[in-house]
Amino acid sequence: MKRLDVVAAVLLVIGGLNWGLVGAFGVDLVAALLGGSTLSNLVYTIVGLSALYQIVQLGGIQRRWGVNKV
Repeated sequence: MKRLDVVAAVLLVIGGLNWGLVGAFGVDLVAALLGGSTLSNLVYTIVGLSALYQIVQLGGIQRRWGVNKV
């Protein structure tokens, strides 16, 4: 499961950076790289699913990684 945790976290970082670019400069890097196609919609969907996974699994992720809850 740690591998899935890392993949989800990386996807969230990519999504966050993309939204930062959209907000700051009006540049959607995912759409620019993938042409605003069905593939870019798939990437957005996977990033969204990663966020849902992180929300639902937060307690389990903290236990797996040995992080104390704050």
